[in-house]
Amino acid sequence: MFVFVCAGCGAELSTPLSQVTLPAHAHQKYGNGIQLPVLMEPGTFAVDPEPWGPPWRTWDEIHPDEAAVRGVYAPVYALSDGAPGAIVIAPGDARGTLLIPEKGGGYCCGLDGADGPNMACEACGLPVASRIDDCSLWQAVWLVPDTVRRLPVDGADAAPLSWAELMAEGKGTPPFEPIATWGSQLGTSHWWSWSPQWEAAAGRALAHLLAASQGLPLTVPDGLTKEMFQRALDALLPAGPPARRAVMAGPGRPAPDADIFFVPTHPQTGEAWTPADPTASAYPVPLPFGVWLWLAFPEPYLPVPASGSMPDGVLRDDPPAPRPHHLFRADPGAFQHTLVRLPAVRSPWLREILENLMQHMRARLF
Repeated sequence: MFVFVCAGCGAELSTPLSQVTLPAHAHQKYGNGIQLPVLMEPGTFAVDPEPWGPPWRTWDEIHPDEAAVRGVYAPVYALSDGAPGAIVIAPGDARGTLLIPEKGGGYCCGLDGADGPNMACEACGLPVASRIDDCSLWQAVWLVPDTVRRLPVDGADAAPLSWAELMAEGKGTPPFEPIATWGSQLGTSHWWSWSPQWEAAAGRALAHLLAASQGLPLTVPDGLTKEMFQRALDALLPAGPPARRAVMAGPGRPAPDADIFFVPTHPQTGEAWTPADPTASAYPVPLPFGVWLWLAFPEPYLPVPASGSMPDGVLRDDPPAPRPHHLFRADPGAFQHTLVRLPAVRSPWLREILENLMQHMRARLF
């Protein structure tokens, strides 16, 4: 485990924390006026390997060769010129910090960090972090990599859980959840919707699916997986007999019999699951473990009874989660962020999809 301390004076800025992988929805902007919960689980931290936050440079200021060195192969509005390696923690795990009043900028209902670090070390005043709690953003504290240091604390971290242990733990991410909004005259209001985490995971996975399709028709398994992807795949890929298919693969699943397969990423290490006998031509499409688990083994986690009544031996005294009233849509920001970082986006047909993203959003594919 580690604690983070001020690089200026050494004061502790966090509780002891264990490292996990950066969530797929870390930089998601969801809806308008939405109250999103805390991004990180208490007692954990994650590191963003890419620069993020101010200062920003627009695409016109960046040479394509420079962007390619940074792993960006298609135009974006802007790229961050900040330092890579920002550390994100839960706000409740921060210690010894004060808000900087003149850095309190936000889009609407809170702080968004657009003015630069808005938290300072209480002991010496060095800007060390950005508190994020504006509407439609995940609540978090982002520590500035240049002004904090990571120190080990007594007691080594336990080894990451094995895939078998993760399966036994069975911690899935539900596909539906209540969404809260600010601004109602009657107070905070709620409605049931597709999970923002699922939409972000789907945005990332859809970019990989399109790249793996090589511009040919593609099918995915029936059920929730089909609800997530097939409508967008049918609209973005040419019509015709399915030439390729994607299947579920991972721990506890049969060996994949396809060129494209959905695999889980380890929640602690971020490593994608690989089959015992991987083939060079196979394309793994990553999904967060909690989302993958719900898709790969739907029966234990059914959000609604398949037959209209509870299965034998299952008792509950509350109604099942209501299904959303709209079709599933992948997160456009996660889709764009992933697609521009895949070398396949240099293909004209994929570049055209990217350039028409706003039109696809108006058509409610995203």
